[in-house]
Amino acid sequence: MVTAYPLPEGFTELEVFAIGTALLVEALLGFCLNGLTIISFRKIKELRTPSNLLVLSIALADCGICINAFIAAFSSFLRYWPYGSDGCQIHGFQGFWTALASISSSAAVAWDRYHHYCTRSKLQWSTAISMMAFAWLFAAFWSVMPLLGWGEYDYEPLRTCCTLDYSKGDRNYITFLFALSIFNFMIPGFIILTAYQSIHHKFKKSGHYKFNTGLPLKTLVICWGPYCLLCFYAAVENVMFISPKYRMIPAVIAKTVPTVDAFVYALGNENYRGGIWQFLTGQKIEKAEVDNKTK
Repeated sequence: MVTAYPLPEGFTELEVFAIGTALLVEALLGFCLNGLTIISFRKIKELRTPSNLLVLSIALADCGICINAFIAAFSSFLRYWPYGSDGCQIHGFQGFWTALASISSSAAVAWDRYHHYCTRSKLQWSTAISMMAFAWLFAAFWSVMPLLGWGEYDYEPLRTCCTLDYSKGDRNYITFLFALSIFNFMIPGFIILTAYQSIHHKFKKSGHYKFNTGLPLKTLVICWGPYCLLCFYAAVENVMFISPKYRMIPAVIAKTVPTVDAFVYALGNENYRGGIWQFLTGQKIEKAEVDNKTK
């Protein structure tokens, strides 16, 4: 008979099972939706445009987040982290890299849509590829810093997954957090905000609203906001007095990003949705050119 590992401190049996189940559902749903986005881009010629390459970048990053969530869910059901300290560092790096790449790619889509609707300039393949490469390399740079000593990866409160260690709140953490937040949350958030505000004003003048311009920024704030607030609070106060189960909530909320992004950027895109429908049913989409518009 196999002996079960003890429950993580501060959690009940039901809470550990609930968190593991939530992570598993988020991972499977997000992976299926973004996997469908990726396969459709590969199979449907009409979807392969420079603008949709940036949507593909979001889907690839979000699939990485789903893989990270799946590993965390598996470990949660085991009640312990089975991959050792090196595995923890890799898990933390991979989760941070894909999360930051997702945010940067979302900002790139906002930039492209601004030019599409406000300046009527067409995105070229060379520009789209450069933007995608920059988003991933920029995310990799910030994600590797904790492995080199600026910041640190450690276990989440449940101790079945790993992320940026905010428990110490020392100078090393604070300097990394503020630099990270400026370049990977505030600046992308500013780009998303100003781009979609300009698009909204353009739609308002024409009286024809092609899509909800508030959704991308709301997605960024709602999904990542709680985690950012926790990290910032840890920079000024000791967060260890907060119950571990409550400190896990922002991480679980953040893992909803892949599912939400799929609805905002792929399934919420009228023409991309048509391409997905063509892939699933074989029915041709009517427009020969698939752009990056949404309903």
